[in-house]
Amino acid sequence: MCQNSNGAVLQNIVAFDREAEKQKVEKTQSQDVMTSSAKSLLEAAWARIREKLKTEVGEVEYRTWLRQIVLGPLDENEIVLYMPSRFLRDWVREQYGERLQTLWRHETPIVQRVELQVKKESSQTLGAAPSSESTEGAPAFIIADDDHDGAVTGQDSNLLHAHEAKNDLAAPLDPRFTFDSFVVGKPNEFAYACARRVAEKPSSPGFNPLFLYGGVGLGKTHLMHAIGSELTKTGTVSVAYMSAEKFMYRFIASIRSQSTMEFKEQLRSVDVLMIDDLQFLIGKDNTQEEFFHTFNALVDAGRQIIVSADKSPSDLSGLEDRLRTRLGCGMVADIHATTFELRLSILEAKARASGTPVPSKVLEYLAHKITSNVRELEGALNRLIAHADLVNRPVTLESTQDVLKDMLKAHERRVTIDEIQRKVAEHWNIRLTDMSSARRARAVARPRQVAMYLAKNLTSRSLPEIGRKFGNRDHTTVMHAVARVAELMEQDPSFAESVELLKRMLES
Repeated sequence: MCQNSNGAVLQNIVAFDREAEKQKVEKTQSQDVMTSSAKSLLEAAWARIREKLKTEVGEVEYRTWLRQIVLGPLDENEIVLYMPSRFLRDWVREQYGERLQTLWRHETPIVQRVELQVKKESSQTLGAAPSSESTEGAPAFIIADDDHDGAVTGQDSNLLHAHEAKNDLAAPLDPRFTFDSFVVGKPNEFAYACARRVAEKPSSPGFNPLFLYGGVGLGKTHLMHAIGSELTKTGTVSVAYMSAEKFMYRFIASIRSQSTMEFKEQLRSVDVLMIDDLQFLIGKDNTQEEFFHTFNALVDAGRQIIVSADKSPSDLSGLEDRLRTRLGCGMVADIHATTFELRLSILEAKARASGTPVPSKVLEYLAHKITSNVRELEGALNRLIAHADLVNRPVTLESTQDVLKDMLKAHERRVTIDEIQRKVAEHWNIRLTDMSSARRARAVARPRQVAMYLAKNLTSRSLPEIGRKFGNRDHTTVMHAVARVAELMEQDPSFAESVELLKRMLES
C-alpha cells in the first residue's frame, strides 16, 4: 500500500515537471515571437526610410553616402545604425543626422534617438591603425549591391574587397630611389633639404604641403620615392603615392562603379599622400575639385601632402585659384637645370655603382653632350656599360661615339656662325664688326681665325659660305685659318684650352 502511494507521488512530481517545462517552452516561444515581430517592424520601417531618403537626395547621392548604412539593434528608445568608417559616420551625422532622426520618429514613435556607430574601420585598407571604437558584438557589416539594398555579403568578402582596393589605389615605391642614391648639387640642394625635413618630421609647420617643381628628369620623382621609403621604414606610417593621371582615372572609375565613397575614404585615411605631375590635372575641373577636397581633408587632419609639377603653383595656369593658393601656402622648392658639375657627379656615382670601369674622359664627354635631363644621361651610361659587357670590350671615347651616335645626334645643338662670332668676340674683347673687317692686327686676326676654325668644326657650312660670313673672304683664307689654329693648339696648351673652352660653351 505504501509502495503504491509512493508511486502516485512520483507520477505527480513527473507530471508537474512536465507542465512546468511546457510552460517554460511556451513562454520562450512567445518571447521569440515578440522579438521577431519587433525586428520585422524595425526592418520594415528602415526599408521605408531608405526609400524616402533615396527619393529626397537622389539615386547618385544615396548610393554615395547612405547606401552603406546598416540597421542595428533597438536599445529602449534609441536605434543604432552601423557605418563602415569614422569618415562616413561623421559625414552622415553632419549632413543627414537630423533628417534620419525625424524620419525614424515619424515611422516608429518609440524611436526617439538615432545613434551612428562605426562597425568596421575601412581605412585599414591602406595600413592605418585599427579603429579604437568598440565593435564587439556587432554583426558582420552589410554591403548593398547594385540591385538589392541591404544584401549581406559577409565579412570575408568585405576584407577581400578592401585588400584589392589597397593594391589598386597607390603605385609601389621604387627601392632604387633613396636619399643615399640621390646626388646632391647646387641646382637641387634646397629641394633635397626640404625632402629630408619632411621625411624626418612629416606635417611640420611650413612644410605642408611640400611642392616640388622643375623640368623633366631632374629628380622630383626620385625625391618623392625617397621620402616615402624613409617614412615607411618604421611600419607605422601609411603612404600613398600616385601620379595625377592615376588619381584622375581612379576618380572617374569610382564614379562609374558608384564607389566614390570608397575612393574618398581610402585617400583620406593615409598619413602621407604624394601626387606626381600635378600639371596633368589642368583642364580637368571635376578631378581638380575632388583633389581640392581631399587636400583640405588631409591637411586639416594633420596629414602630410607632397606634390610635384613642372612649374611653380603660380605658373600653373589652368588650375583653380583656390587650389593654386593652397598649394603655394606650404613649402615650394624648385629644382634647377643640371650643371656640368652635377651631371658629371651623377655619372661618376652611377659608374661606380655599376662596377664597370668608365674613363673620366668618357664621363666628361657625356656630361657635355647630354644636358637635357638626368634620365637620358643615365640611360646613355647604362647603354654604354651594357655594350661593354656584351662585347667584352672596354669603354672608350671612340666606342662611346659609335654606340651612342643616334642619341648624341639628337642632342646636337645647331650652332650658327653668328653665335660663334659673338662668343669669340666677347672672349677676346673685340668688336663684333671686326669679324668681317679688313683689319689685320694680330689682336683681331687671331680671334677671327679661331672663329673660322670653330665654324668649320661646329657647323655644316661649306668653306665658301663661311668665307662670305667673314667679310666675303675667299675659301682658301678659311682653309689657312683652320690649319693655323690647329697648329697653334698643338704648340700652345694655353691657347688650346681657350679654344676648347669656347667650343664647350657653344655646344652646351
